[in-house]
Amino acid sequence: MGSQSYFKALIICLIALIGSTQAQLQSGFYAKSCPNAEKIILKYVAEHIPNVPSLAAALLRLHFHDCFVNGCDGSVLLDSTQNNQAEKDSIPNLTLRGFDFIDTIKSLLEAACPGVVSCADVLALTARDSVHAIGGPFWNVPTGRRDGLISRAADPLASLPAPFHNLTVQLTLFGNVGLDANDLVVLSGAHTIGVSHCSTISTRLYNFTGRGDTDPTLDSNYATNLKTLKCKNINDNTTLIEMDPGSRDTFDLGYYKQVVKRRGLFQSDAALLTSSTTRSIITTQLQSNEGFFAEFAKSMEKMGRINLKLGTEGEIRKHCARVNN
Repeated sequence: MGSQSYFKALIICLIALIGSTQAQLQSGFYAKSCPNAEKIILKYVAEHIPNVPSLAAALLRLHFHDCFVNGCDGSVLLDSTQNNQAEKDSIPNLTLRGFDFIDTIKSLLEAACPGVVSCADVLALTARDSVHAIGGPFWNVPTGRRDGLISRAADPLASLPAPFHNLTVQLTLFGNVGLDANDLVVLSGAHTIGVSHCSTISTRLYNFTGRGDTDPTLDSNYATNLKTLKCKNINDNTTLIEMDPGSRDTFDLGYYKQVVKRRGLFQSDAALLTSSTTRSIITTQLQSNEGFFAEFAKSMEKMGRINLKLGTEGEIRKHCARVNN
């Protein structure tokens, strides 16, 4: 009897082991189960992003915020419930956009292949296709991610890099998810597109050390320009500011050019100049657009593999904003 129990347990362990080794991301994961999945996503992106190019930055940010909190599992897409405040209602995520865009694509996929394509994969593919649609880099997005069941508002506060973080904190948070200094600098290059709110830099402009001063690491002329023309007082929470002035919808080297002039919008941008290692990586990116695109693609592929749910983990949500019942 004892030996039978032992062999049963051994078989169960072997089955679990085989399942875990077979469950992995792969190109063309939906080739048989939903052969047109990636075409459906690409078609919708190609039809809409050129008309609203600012959404490319929003969707890329949405993907980033998803992956850094409990892995790339679509948990950032879940709505809060009566008993749980979800990630999207956490303070760092209150300005996220693109949820409706993802929901629409998901509905198209559900019509074609019900219950097959995960929201996590939809987000990863949509972010890539949207950035490429505005002339940005293209990267491989192997698929097979599963959707998470848990989304907590407290988690982004502990896991997401913030605009006010110094280099040490940023490196720690990137290291926590398997990314390094090169990934930090390269992925920060995504700030070449998109906008932010004055509230993210109000302290930096108006009360950096609590004495009504401006961050001395910010170029003084640029600071004056921001205070005169954009963020006219410390209480402005609504005005939008370009992270890469003049080319917020163009994926290029503009962000790095701003940073080396001490005109990076955030303290986290300025922090990249505080280490010879990260300064050197910036110098490397500035050598060519092609080189930056190639490095960005590598780092995005790494980010897209953070703490995945695969195989039988999680679920395939029917609606991205709520778990299945």
